[in-house]
Amino acid sequence: MEELRFRQIHMDFHTSEKINTICSEFDADDFASTLESAHVNSVTCFSRCHHGMLYYNSKKFPQLIHLGLKNNKNLLESQIDACHKRGIKVPIYTTVQWDYYMSMNHPEWNCISSDGAFIYRCFDGKTPKVYSPGFYRTLCVNTPYRQFLKDQIEDVINVVGKNNVDGIFLDIVKVVDCSCEYCKKGMLEKGYNPELYEERIKYAQEMIHDFKKEMTKFIHNIKPNISVFYNGSHIGPRTMKDKEFYTHWELESLPSGKWGYAHFGNTVRYARTSGMDYLSHTGKFHTSWGDFHSMKNKEALEYECFRMLAYNSKCLIGDQLHPDGRISPEVYDLIGDVYAQVEKKEPWCTKATEVVELGVLTSEYYKTDSDSSLKKIPDEITGICALLDELGYQFNIIDEDEDFRKYKIVILPDNILCSDFLADKIDNYIADGGRIIASYRSGLNYSETEFAIKRLGISLVGDAPYSPDFLVPTSEYGKRLFKTEYVMYNQGKEIKINDAKEVVKAYIPYFNRTWEHFCSHLHTPSSHKYGYPGITECKGNYYFMHPIFSIYQEKHPKWCKEFLRDVLETLIPQPLIKHDGPSTMTVTVNEQKEKGRYIIHILHYIPNKIADEILTIEDVIPLYDIKLSVCLPHAVNGVTLVPDKEQLDYEIFQNNEISFTVPKISGHCMIELSYK
Repeated sequence: MEELRFRQIHMDFHTSEKINTICSEFDADDFASTLESAHVNSVTCFSRCHHGMLYYNSKKFPQLIHLGLKNNKNLLESQIDACHKRGIKVPIYTTVQWDYYMSMNHPEWNCISSDGAFIYRCFDGKTPKVYSPGFYRTLCVNTPYRQFLKDQIEDVINVVGKNNVDGIFLDIVKVVDCSCEYCKKGMLEKGYNPELYEERIKYAQEMIHDFKKEMTKFIHNIKPNISVFYNGSHIGPRTMKDKEFYTHWELESLPSGKWGYAHFGNTVRYARTSGMDYLSHTGKFHTSWGDFHSMKNKEALEYECFRMLAYNSKCLIGDQLHPDGRISPEVYDLIGDVYAQVEKKEPWCTKATEVVELGVLTSEYYKTDSDSSLKKIPDEITGICALLDELGYQFNIIDEDEDFRKYKIVILPDNILCSDFLADKIDNYIADGGRIIASYRSGLNYSETEFAIKRLGISLVGDAPYSPDFLVPTSEYGKRLFKTEYVMYNQGKEIKINDAKEVVKAYIPYFNRTWEHFCSHLHTPSSHKYGYPGITECKGNYYFMHPIFSIYQEKHPKWCKEFLRDVLETLIPQPLIKHDGPSTMTVTVNEQKEKGRYIIHILHYIPNKIADEILTIEDVIPLYDIKLSVCLPHAVNGVTLVPDKEQLDYEIFQNNEISFTVPKISGHCMIELSYK
């Protein structure tokens, strides 16, 4: 199958049935030529929307064609024809679990919560939302609705013609805790107890797995080798288990929506370990989907697209066509400005793969929550991503199925409990020369009674008896800090040393803060008395007693970063890349093996929290004379700023290490390091 294209649009068209004249201003040639002028080479267009309306001349469901399409029942067909003439691909959109028409006319197809309520937004809807606006009542694909979905997809493929179908995008496909009659019957047939949440979720996961398997087979039987994607707002470990039913990934992550700027970096570092092609969604909207008559600041849209390139992702910008069908020339002036730059950068992004040194195990792998959406990235993962980004380390987010041998260090942040399988895998990894860093609960067995990872050289005593307690830096660990106590806000685990050695001590307060004894506003200060080991080391494997990554996400104390920095510098004296830029600078390292070159991306955009709801970017603050030191597997023989092809001077040291200075970074720059 052809690789995904770099400059895509997702053209929403969720249009109310109450608007009785739509597409009165639609012009197919203007639609496609505007996209072409904006350097767009793929656009996802609608066959059916969340309102339940169809936008093509359906043969099987003519009653569902939007009544407002009086003059153009062939909307989708004309969009495809005009775009294909210009070499623009057009994947076809259909909705799955949100369809207002079907949910209202077939109440027996709706998902039902365990307390008998309709489920809204794919969550357990305990609060009635009869009078709330929106099409979010969730449909169950375990009902006869599944057959309708098949019929509608087959219908649209036949109407537009098989040769005109580039792909199918199925939206809103999530694991839902459903207790409808069909799901209850299915659970009982499989021997599950519908009264137990855990068993309902297990069944729901199996059911969605089977749904994707069945639908992909059905689609590819109609037309083989077209793209198929199921959108659930997040690509995580549960999605990875179903990857054989996807042709690619699409990472929905609108930073000015509820995803935030942290979500994309966390998700893309996991999704890229699959080896599948992928693209990432942002939006032209100031906030999120459906924000009509708003535009994102150009600086923000640049950052979001260039960041996709830095992580080897193709770009997609979300838009929504106005009900009158007129494509906005102003929006595509903005998009065209950004996509023209993307097009120039593409030669250094095509078939690029990440170069990494660390693997970070994600506890998301172990979650059974029914909501697989954007809010389910654990705090410790968001925290460690921010921390490692600020330090410049190159890393992937991984699960226990990954090959650990790809990484010099595997980090187990805060909450990675170990099965026998994972404990044995880590033991073998360490025996082969790998090293681990674990914190808080990580490394414990599932019952949390003892450490399953024996090579940490420690035993569990229990929860730390004091909290907060305090770490005191040494000349080796926390060496950039003052030699005084630093508060660790969240309770840790008290451990006993076996084969390990204590490298940082934890000191205790006078007492814990209770109603009977307390001091000042917040917490009791240190008594200056030693309590228990704070950080330990055993033959290059480290353990932090505190949930330092969750703490970092919650409060961002610099001392957590400094303690980890010194541990990492001890384990990797020569990292892939070092720089003297600010912590707001992001650096990634990729390789184009066929071209014989590495590509370094540097980004410097600062999202600001000025508004209550969203982060915004309005200014580009340039950096000057940033020095980088790079130590990569191949000996470099040229350093060039691209796409402008300006040669940079560099120095060569031992072990393939080179250093050079980038004179100016204005938002985004790419540096080619050739080795052939």
